[in-house]
Amino acid sequence: MRVEPQQLKAFLLDAGLVSEEQFKKALKKAKDANKKIGDFLVSDGLISENNLIKLEAYILGIPFVNLEKETIIPEILKIIPEPIARSHNIVAFRKKQGVLEVAMLNPEDLSTIEFIKKKTNLKILPRLTTTESIKHILRQYQKSLKAEFGEIIKKESKTAASIKLKKEGEKERGDLRKVAEELPVIKIVDTLVKHAILQKASDIHIEPCEKEIIVRYRIDGILRDAMTLPKKAASGIVARIKVLSKLKLDEHRLPQDGRFKIESQDFKYSIRVSILPVFNGEKIVMRLLSENSQSHNNLESLGLRGDALEEIQTNLRKPVGMILVTGPTGSGKTTTLYSVLDILNTPKVNISTVEDPVEYRMPRINQTQIKPKIGLTFAAGLRSLVRQDPDIIMVGEIRDKETAGLSINAALTGHLVLSTLHTTNAAGAITRLIDMGAEPFLISSTLNVILAQRLVRRLCDEKEKYYLTNTDIKNLGKHCNTDDILRILKLEKIIKQNQTLRKTAFYKPKPSKNCADGYKGRIGIYEVLPVTEVIKELIIKGTDSNEIQKHARKQGMRTMIEDGFVKAAQGMTSIEEVLRVIVE
Repeated sequence: MRVEPQQLKAFLLDAGLVSEEQFKKALKKAKDANKKIGDFLVSDGLISENNLIKLEAYILGIPFVNLEKETIIPEILKIIPEPIARSHNIVAFRKKQGVLEVAMLNPEDLSTIEFIKKKTNLKILPRLTTTESIKHILRQYQKSLKAEFGEIIKKESKTAASIKLKKEGEKERGDLRKVAEELPVIKIVDTLVKHAILQKASDIHIEPCEKEIIVRYRIDGILRDAMTLPKKAASGIVARIKVLSKLKLDEHRLPQDGRFKIESQDFKYSIRVSILPVFNGEKIVMRLLSENSQSHNNLESLGLRGDALEEIQTNLRKPVGMILVTGPTGSGKTTTLYSVLDILNTPKVNISTVEDPVEYRMPRINQTQIKPKIGLTFAAGLRSLVRQDPDIIMVGEIRDKETAGLSINAALTGHLVLSTLHTTNAAGAITRLIDMGAEPFLISSTLNVILAQRLVRRLCDEKEKYYLTNTDIKNLGKHCNTDDILRILKLEKIIKQNQTLRKTAFYKPKPSKNCADGYKGRIGIYEVLPVTEVIKELIIKGTDSNEIQKHARKQGMRTMIEDGFVKAAQGMTSIEEVLRVIVE
């Protein structure tokens, strides 16, 4: 069930909405981009989205509904689970005598209609609607969620009141397990996790205060308040998460780490749990690691472009040596390493890793989780790995002299070694290795390339164009060389050769209902330092990182701030966001 281009053309020409020439141009664009012609008719301003959908509904004989001002009864809304509603742009809005009316954007999505039919045993009547209508209804899931949470909390309060925890040492473990298995507590934890996944959060923070529990989600690198729960729910939530993570229920004095999995038809997540005793109880941080998307990240989608990408790809083809990824915690180093492993992962090579923790499981890769308590450290794991006939070794992090020495020796003896370091820029990795006790001549012999990175938030599709003032350019000069920025923008052909920075368009976030602060998702900004003959000589001489950075720039290395400005001029992010993550 679809509208063919020729059907659409006939109606549009009869109505005088487009000329034949305009339709041909839009059709060519659609074929080149492998998209629907309607997308280009709307983007070219030839027809509004509302009128296009009404016309398609008329041609197909499907009724059109406008739900932009409608409020849906929660019981009807929930007939279609929120993940399915969001991923397939389909919502339930009316139910009567065994018939469910659903509004959707894509009339060709027959498989989703069939799925809902089987799940509900109802007759499904599809209706076409607008993007704004779908967005309006999807927002009502959040209101429904808050109402549901209120009901759960009431039930949980009764449960907590009915179970009096006994004094320490007196069957406390059994009582806590009983609390953890109560339905209201299970629902609270499930709802917290589900809500975080839907908002694409990377971490959940559950923080006990004197009179309440604050729940915060880290979304696109920024912590945001999600909800406040009553203090009486604390013991149940902590107990439930400990049960899921197989941790000690009656241990409240020492930190504990664990993990568990959550799966549904729409997502599969591994959740890493850290529990830390604090003044008002136990704080929980849960890291959400998607197992569905781990193989979809390629270096281009992460943000590597041009010469930097080419340099990394060249060094990945080398059979021996060391590749380092550097940056602070949360800068996406592990994601980059896993993307690199995904590229290298072929039947011809044996890849072994030693990690803390193993964040993603990868097929055909031998992954080892370190356990310092029993003596399985990075160094001990690395010693064993080299006896496993590996071609490629990934060391989660170089933390000490022993691990640094073993990694360098592994690279010297015919292996390709990948690892991470915590340094502010690429050149800093060299001095960090020397500070750990590694010999400069061995570093120069083994190190192939260093990649430093940060993550910046992406601007939403709706953004505000603006131009820098003279004062803005002067202030930017405190953080970077504006002449270099201008030269790079011209080199990238983002601006014309005779253009000035003052006349270069940049973009600001434009908050909207669907994009609260104007940002959605993140992208990397990078600097890639290849270890050339000149850099090798500087390493052997013991040159400091600032000098190495200067020479690398003379050889064409682009710094992170420069890469950030290129992405800002391309409309991917904002200058403020680039400075936020780089300027110390």
